[in-house]
Amino acid sequence: MLITLAVLIALFFVFAGVWTDLLWYRSLGDGFSKVFTTQLKTKLLLFFSGGLLMALAVGANMVIAYRLRPAYRPVSVEQQGLERYRAGVDPHRRTVLFTLLGAIGLFSGLSAAGQVGTWLAFMNRTPFGEKDAQFGMDVSFFVFVYPFLRLILGFVFVMVVLSILTAVAVHYLYGGLRLQGPGDKASSSARAHLSVLVGLFVLLKAIAYWFDRWGLAYSERGRVTGPGYTDVNAVLPAKTILAAIALICAVLFFVNIWRRGMMLPGVGFGLLVLSAVLLGGLYPLLIQQFQVKPNELAKETPYIERNIKATRNAFGVSGLDGQNYTPTKQPGSKEVEEYSKTLPNVRLLDPALLSPTFRQQQQLQGFYDFANPLDIDRYPDKDGNKQDTLVAVRELTGPPSTASGWVNEHLTYTHGYGFVSAKGNEVDPESKGPVYQSYGMPQDCSDKLEDGSCRLKIDKPQVYFGEQSPRYSIVGNQKELDYPPAQETVYTGIGGVKMDSFVNRMAYALKFQDRNILLSGQINEKSRILYDRSPRERVQKAAPWLTVDSNAYPVVAGGRVVWVVDAYTTSSGYPYSERVNLQDLTRDSNTERPSVGTQRRDDINYIRNSVKATVDAYDGTVTLYAWDEKDPVLKTWSKAFPGTVKSKAELKTVMEGAIQSHIRYPEDMFKVQRGVLSKYHVTDAAGFYSGQDYWEVPVDPTEKDITEPPYYLTIQMPSKDGKSRPEAPNFALTSTYVARNGNNLTGYLSANSNPESPDFGQLRLLQVPREVPIWGPTQMQNAFKGNEQAAPILNRPQGSTTQVVYGNLLTLPFADGFMYVQPVYQQAASGAQYPVLGWVLVSFGDQIGFATTFEDALKQILKPGTDVPEQDSGSPDTGQKPPTTTSPSIQQAVNDVKQAFTEAQNALKSGDLKKYADAQDKLEAAINKLVELQNQAGQQPQQPTSTPTPGD
Repeated sequence: MLITLAVLIALFFVFAGVWTDLLWYRSLGDGFSKVFTTQLKTKLLLFFSGGLLMALAVGANMVIAYRLRPAYRPVSVEQQGLERYRAGVDPHRRTVLFTLLGAIGLFSGLSAAGQVGTWLAFMNRTPFGEKDAQFGMDVSFFVFVYPFLRLILGFVFVMVVLSILTAVAVHYLYGGLRLQGPGDKASSSARAHLSVLVGLFVLLKAIAYWFDRWGLAYSERGRVTGPGYTDVNAVLPAKTILAAIALICAVLFFVNIWRRGMMLPGVGFGLLVLSAVLLGGLYPLLIQQFQVKPNELAKETPYIERNIKATRNAFGVSGLDGQNYTPTKQPGSKEVEEYSKTLPNVRLLDPALLSPTFRQQQQLQGFYDFANPLDIDRYPDKDGNKQDTLVAVRELTGPPSTASGWVNEHLTYTHGYGFVSAKGNEVDPESKGPVYQSYGMPQDCSDKLEDGSCRLKIDKPQVYFGEQSPRYSIVGNQKELDYPPAQETVYTGIGGVKMDSFVNRMAYALKFQDRNILLSGQINEKSRILYDRSPRERVQKAAPWLTVDSNAYPVVAGGRVVWVVDAYTTSSGYPYSERVNLQDLTRDSNTERPSVGTQRRDDINYIRNSVKATVDAYDGTVTLYAWDEKDPVLKTWSKAFPGTVKSKAELKTVMEGAIQSHIRYPEDMFKVQRGVLSKYHVTDAAGFYSGQDYWEVPVDPTEKDITEPPYYLTIQMPSKDGKSRPEAPNFALTSTYVARNGNNLTGYLSANSNPESPDFGQLRLLQVPREVPIWGPTQMQNAFKGNEQAAPILNRPQGSTTQVVYGNLLTLPFADGFMYVQPVYQQAASGAQYPVLGWVLVSFGDQIGFATTFEDALKQILKPGTDVPEQDSGSPDTGQKPPTTTSPSIQQAVNDVKQAFTEAQNALKSGDLKKYADAQDKLEAAINKLVELQNQAGQQPQQPTSTPTPGD
C-alpha cells in the first residue's frame, strides 16, 4: 500500500512538471507549444524504442543461452557449487529476467531520450552546399549525419557487449561454459552462440574503423584541426585496411558456428589486434617522426590552408581582409576636419560604471534597481540625429524588508516601472552626471513635442518581464503597486498562465513548493501566474536549439518596452574548422557583472547570428525572427519546429520597423570572431605555421587579469583604399589587439552596428605594421596615470574623502591614427558612492591631454590653430565657446597640488612618515581647492604634457 502511494505521488509530481511546462509553452503563443510537444514525443519515442530494443536484444540472448543449456553437466566441485545457485534462481528466473531487463531498458531508454537534438537534426538535415576538402562530401554530413551514425553505432556496441556478458553469465550458470572438469570447457551450442555475438562485435569494429575515416575531419594530430599529412597518408589507409581485416575476422567467427575449435577465429582476432597496434599506432608514429617533423612546413602547408579556409568560413570571417594602417603621430587641420563628425559623439559615460549613478538619481525607491552594466543603444536627439545612449529599465528587486510576506512578495510587488535613458556624450554641467532623456515615475522625458507628449512615447512602462524580476508573481485579479506613492494597477496583458482551474493551482503549488498558491483566496479564474521571466531565459527555453547571447538589452518600440536578444546556431561538427571554447572566448570584465550571463563551456567550430528574438516586457511574448535566412542549421531546426521562427521581412514591418532600427551587431558573436581572428587574420600557411604574427585581445586596463570587452561606439573608419576621405560616422562594435606576449597595439576590429547602413554587419580589420610601435591599452593606461599633469590630481592620498575611478579606455580611428579617450570619475569614499564625471584623458600619437571637458583635452593634443568641434556639454547654448585660458587662481592651485605631491614623494623616499602625513593632508586640501575652482570656472588649465617613448 505504501509503495503504491509513493508511486502515485511520484507520478503526480511528474505530471505537475510536464503539465506546467506545457502550459508555459502554450502561453507564448505562435505555435511554441510545438517545441514542447515535439520534444516530448521525440523523447518518448527514443525512450521506448531504445529501451525496448535494448531489452529485447539482451533478453533474447539470455533466453537463447538458457535454451542451449546442456542436458548433462559433468560432476565437479564447480558444478556442485553452481547447482545451489541454479536451485535458487530457477523458481524465480522469470522475475529475475524481467527485473534485469527492466533496469537495462530503463537506463538505455533514458540515455536514448537524451539524444533528441541529434535525432531531430538528422531527420531534418539541410545541405550546406559546400564540400569538405578531403572526402568531397557535403558539410551537412559531418554536422548532422555523422553524429547520428556514431550514436547508433555506440548504442549497438553497448547492446552487443551486454548481450555477450549476460549470455556468458547464463551459459556459465547452466553449465554451457566451464572452468573446471575434463573435456571441452564450452559446449558446442555455447561456442556457436558466443561466436555469433563476438563476430557481431568484431563486425561493428569494422564499421567503426570505417567511420573513423570520416572522424579524421576533426583530427588534432597535426598543427591544426583536420586531417594532416600523417592522417591522410598513414592513418586513413590504415583505417581502411583495419576495417577490411576486422570484416574478415568477423566472418571467421561466423564460420565457427559450423566448426569445432577456436583456432581460426583466434588467429583472426590476434591478427586484428596486431594490425591495430602496427597500422593504427606505430605506422602513423613513424610517418610523423621521420617524414613530417623534419620537413613539417612543406608537408603540412596544404592542410594548414584547408584549415584556414574552413575556420574563417565557419566563423563568418571568410570575406575579411586586413587593411594595413600606419598611424601618424600628429594630425593636420585637414585630417581633423575630415574626422570632425565623430568627435562630438565620443561617448563619455561608461555603462559599466554608471549603474550606481542611475540608481542614486533614478531609483526613487529602495526596492528598484538598474542593470549592471547599463546597455548602449542609439536614440535621436531633438534634431533627429542618432546618438549613443545609455539605457536601462527600472527593475523590481522585491518588497522592502518592512513589507515582507507572501502577499506582498507575489501579489503586490510584481513588476518594475519605467525606461531610463541618458545621452552617452553629455554630462550635466552642474551635477557632472548624466543628461536624462527618459526618466522618472510616472514616465517622463526631456524631449517633448508641442502638445507636451514625449517624443519617445511609452504607453506601457510596466516591466513584468525583466532581468531581475521575482521568481513568480500572480497578477490579473488584485491591485498591484504600480509606482509609489500609492499608485496601483491591475495587469491586463496576455502573459503568463491562467490559474482558472484547481488542477492548475495544484500543479503550480507543487512546482514552486508553495501551498499558498492553492489556499489563497485572492487567486481566481482571472489570475495569471508569471514565471521564467528573464528575457534570456525565455528565449532559451522557447528555442532550446539556439545559443542565447549573454546580454539582452531593452528598446522602446511602438510605445512598449521590448527586450532584444541575439541568438546563435552553433555546431562542433564543421570539418577542418578549429574548435574553440565558447565560454573562454566570451568571458571578459563585463561578464563578471550581475546583469550579463555566462556561456556554457561548449566547444564549437561554427556559429551564425541566425535569429533576432524579442521579448515584450509587459506580456512576455517571445518572437523569433530569422536574421540569417541562408543558414542551413537554422533551416534544419525550422523544419524540426515549424512555425516558430518568423521571416526577416516580418521584422522589418513589426511595430513600423521600430525594433529593427535598434538592432546591433551581437556581442558574443563578435567576441568569438575576434578570438578566432587573433590567429586566423594570418591567411598565409607559412606565417600561420610560424605563429610570430599571432595576436591576443588585451586585458581590461581598468580591471586586472581579465579580457577587455568590446565597446559600442560611433566611429569614422578610414577609407578602404586608404586614400579617399574617411567613411561617414557609424555606430560600431569595436575591439583592439595587441601582440602576443606583448603590449603594443597590432590591430583594430570593428563591426558596423548601424542597421540603417547598407554595410550593417560588415567587419573591418585595421592591421598596424609590426615595425610601428603604437601603445596598446595597458601602456596607455599607465601613461595616463603617470602623466605629470594628471598624476598629482588623480593620485589621491590615502584617507581622501573622494575616490578616483577610471572609466572605459576607448580606442577609435582618428585622422590616420588612433585616439584614446578615457573618462575619469570621482565618487565619495564612503556613504552614497556613485561616480560623476570629473575629467577626460585624451591621447593621440605621443601627446596627452587632460581637462574637465573632452573639448579642452582635445585642444591640448592638436596643433595650435586647429579648429576643434564642440562637444555638447548639456548647458544652454549662449552662442559662445567656453573660455580656454587659465585664470591665475587656477594656475596657483595647480602649482600648489604639484608642490604638495612632490613634498609627499620626497618625504616617503626619506622615510620621514610625519612629513609624509603632513604633505598628504596638504595635498588633499590643494586638490579640493583646485576642483572647487575648476567647477566654478567650468574649464581645465592647459599645460605641457609628457611625451614618453612608446614601447612594451
